[in-house]
Amino acid sequence: MKKQNSADGIVIIKKYANRRLYNTETSSYITLEHLAAMTREGRDFKVVDAKSDDDITHSILTQIIMEEEARGQNMLPVNFLRQLISMYGDSMQAMVPGYLEASMDSFRRNQQQFKTAVEGAFANTPFAEVAKKNLEMFEAAAQAFNAPPAASAPAAPAAPVSKDDEIAALRAELGRLNDKVQKLGE
Repeated sequence: MKKQNSADGIVIIKKYANRRLYNTETSSYITLEHLAAMTREGRDFKVVDAKSDDDITHSILTQIIMEEEARGQNMLPVNFLRQLISMYGDSMQAMVPGYLEASMDSFRRNQQQFKTAVEGAFANTPFAEVAKKNLEMFEAAAQAFNAPPAASAPAAPAAPVSKDDEIAALRAELGRLNDKVQKLGE
């Protein structure tokens, strides 16, 4: 079979009536787990219905999320899902996708910077393990969209600050984040 990839590097995946997914780049059948792995790797793909050639990427990505959630990889809190569902048909519905996309983009940009700052500040101290656990809880909470990601990560300092000031600021931020995570668990 001829490989079908769009000129901009997007891998075309065909979905057949028998629910099988065919990767036109590798000329092989794949599973939703393969698509999830491609997503994590940053590979761009488009899923099309093999018969009608309709773009069904959105439905397939939603299906992947549903399977991850069903496996116990809960990232979307019930309250968030209820709020999201309530937005359907609301006058603000058109704004929600852009807001969520911008929030996730902001979170991803700040995630590594925040992680590096926390790890560096608490390295070789009694707080290292606590900081690591708090960071893991923060990442889970931020990925659930419960706090605006841009406000969750500390901004880079404009002027040089002392190590003690930096540690104090990070401790305060971790305290605030821990409070938010505790509220999420309730």
